[in-house]
Amino acid sequence: MSLMTSREREIRQRLKTDLEHYAQKCLKIRTKAGAVAPLTFNRAQKYIHSRLEEQRGRTRWVRALILKGRQQGCSTYVGARFYHRATHGRGLRTFILTHEDAATQNLFEMVNRYHEHCPRLVKPSTGAANAKELNFDKLDSGYKIGTAGTKGVGRSSTLQLFHGSEVAFWPHAETHASGVLQAIPDAPGTEVILESTANGLGNLFHKMWRDAENGVSDYQAIFVPWYWQDEYRRAVPPGFSLDDEEREYAELYGLDLEQMAWRRAKIVELKDPILFKQEYPATAAEAFQMSGHDSYIPPALVAKARKAVCEAFGPLVIGFDPAWMGADRASMAFRKGRVLLKVESKSKLDTMQAAGWCKHVIDTHSPARLFLDVGGVGAGVYDRLKEMGYGYIVRAINFGSSPLEPERPDGGGPLNRRAEMWMKSKEWLEDPAGAQIPDSDSLQADACGPSYKWDSSTRLVLEKKEDMRRRDVPSPDEWDAVALTFAEPVAPDWDDEDDDDMRDRGRSTVTGY
Repeated sequence: MSLMTSREREIRQRLKTDLEHYAQKCLKIRTKAGAVAPLTFNRAQKYIHSRLEEQRGRTRWVRALILKGRQQGCSTYVGARFYHRATHGRGLRTFILTHEDAATQNLFEMVNRYHEHCPRLVKPSTGAANAKELNFDKLDSGYKIGTAGTKGVGRSSTLQLFHGSEVAFWPHAETHASGVLQAIPDAPGTEVILESTANGLGNLFHKMWRDAENGVSDYQAIFVPWYWQDEYRRAVPPGFSLDDEEREYAELYGLDLEQMAWRRAKIVELKDPILFKQEYPATAAEAFQMSGHDSYIPPALVAKARKAVCEAFGPLVIGFDPAWMGADRASMAFRKGRVLLKVESKSKLDTMQAAGWCKHVIDTHSPARLFLDVGGVGAGVYDRLKEMGYGYIVRAINFGSSPLEPERPDGGGPLNRRAEMWMKSKEWLEDPAGAQIPDSDSLQADACGPSYKWDSSTRLVLEKKEDMRRRDVPSPDEWDAVALTFAEPVAPDWDDEDDDDMRDRGRSTVTGY
């Protein structure tokens, strides 16, 4: 056999190390129009690739959850990634698991198409090749497939590369999490990629997504919005104009009329705007909404604040919602007037650790107030902070106590202190002056988590955390921390000579907050 030239070695090396280049030169896909064409990464695929490569470079393995809309090329990308790795490495066992037989076969046919059209220069020797297996004999690598309808599928295997598709729709998801997902060792070079459209709250995919967002697992959460797809647009019909909701949506996400025309037509086709948000989400929090769930703070209100830009004037106010050693998070929110600067969360803090965190924050940032929920473990944290001499900064707030403002003669208002603070936070978001919050799906999910009702005295009753857990929705710890920043009015620390304009810029029309 003749030796490769230096130029051929350069070409071969780039094909081995540059997946995007390799895909375009060596892999073929069947397009939505039915043609067989080279795989050229779209925007979503390029974004997913960059996120996975960053994680791989940092941790030497990949653990990822990908939340996306319909037909955005995610499975195509994962198939290309794993085919590239399995044909350029030794001893790499790949397993594909989907929610139904038809989907399993579609993904395996895609892999077979890659293999059939792969150029001779990089195509590996093929051993077993049938409807459920593709083996590269000289590399001791290959593929197997399974369907989540079988509880024990893949359980006895040892795998290095695992692709779970439409995980939110797996019928035995918890069983597979304790079975086939445990077949992948925690070793360098292994990869687990789980992708799905949303399917409501409380299922395995949703729980894993929330853990990834909160940084309590090895997985990273990757979201792909629908409007990144170039083909998700249509010609604007004569007389087409946007209503108020559509105009706000378009401005929020920077969409043009062709994209909005496509969106309107798709909503008509699906016959449910909530279903459109699930199937074609603009944010992760929107994707996980459930039809029939009426959140107290509307998602659109939070989404608008995520895109807003305001100036941070006024005193620094911090809200701290502590948690014990369970699944809930200890969350801390930092706000200056119209701007929520950041929200930080930590897990499994005991009383002394929580008090130490507060002490460090007070010493470092010198807030005007730190409002602390003293229900449960919070009482011990507050007592410890007082012992350390921080009673002049820290204020104890009991979520279940009576509202700060007096009851209205004609009824209405909040039932308790927690409802009052959430009401203030909603008014802050609604204020014409605008409000800016971090661009965080986790924060939006918490803000839009609780439902609400009105009691016989027309007082606002916010859904209890216990009731949220019963419908498999996590405690809204991060927005509880935000709401705590509205516990009491905090006067700006301005000198008399400060001008009135500066005062007005720092104060919300939610007076004094």
